[in-house]
Amino acid sequence: MKTQNEFRRLREHLEEMIVGQQRLLDRLMIGLLTGGHILLEGPPGLAKTTAVNALASGVHASFQRIQFTPDLMPGDLTGTDIFDPEEHRFRFVEGPLFHEIVLADEINRAPPKVQSALLEAMAEHQITVGGTTRRLPELFLVLATQNPLEQTGTYPLPEAQLDRFLLHVVLDYPGEAEELEILRRDRRYHYGQDRPPLESPLTPQTVLTARREVAELHVEEVLERYIVSLVGATRRLGEIRPEWKEHVIAGASPRASIALLRAGSALAYLKGRDYLLPDDILQVAPDVLRHRLVLGYAARAESIDADSIVRLLLETLPLP
Repeated sequence: MKTQNEFRRLREHLEEMIVGQQRLLDRLMIGLLTGGHILLEGPPGLAKTTAVNALASGVHASFQRIQFTPDLMPGDLTGTDIFDPEEHRFRFVEGPLFHEIVLADEINRAPPKVQSALLEAMAEHQITVGGTTRRLPELFLVLATQNPLEQTGTYPLPEAQLDRFLLHVVLDYPGEAEELEILRRDRRYHYGQDRPPLESPLTPQTVLTARREVAELHVEEVLERYIVSLVGATRRLGEIRPEWKEHVIAGASPRASIALLRAGSALAYLKGRDYLLPDDILQVAPDVLRHRLVLGYAARAESIDADSIVRLLLETLPLP
């Protein structure tokens, strides 16, 4: 694989900038390698924005952060037609979605109309304004952050939009040793010492080449069948555990099978292999599936979450 060394160097530099959060960095790299959008959920202060910004800098891609708020309008994302008095005609002014990497910060604070505009961009890599459809950059990638729903002023995202995210990554606070290192680094850099420069040979074109290489990884048919079986099991949970029959209203769609194969292949690529292993699938399955399960009242009443259901399926279904 021609570009694996370049991605390894980028990963090493990200580790120098971000203390801990190994899963976060892995998932960001997977999103970059697959073109899959990623939803990051966790409390403020976990370096989500810093990591996304560093990733964009590492591939020399255009980057834009959008702060989602309740008063945001669709045109604030897509752009709008404005009247030019000198030319006596309307002209289109591009919005922040016309960047290659977009950080949608606190995405679950925005109203439904804004989510609809973002959904078209995520699903079709295009936006429509005033009856005219415009293509977005080929590299286009949305990395969204979400506050936990129990926080004030947040709203659940529609299922159709959640399904467009390749991964839903749930982050937690760092350990004591990691937080101590964060404290020391902040003191060091805050008082004059420069951060190490990011020296990356990656470009958007290199990333697109790497995506093709990931798509060409060798995958045994038995692993393809396992992926389909695992995703299908989310739709027939009652056959596996009868007492949980009413816990899932809707299981994962075939889009989840595609996402599982892509994410697993990207992880194998990051590990330096040109073939997929069952362990690659196991590692990414929770992040691929947790946001695609619609839980029923019975699950919520028993405090059973999507992660518990995915864990049951991974433990029950025989590995190839």
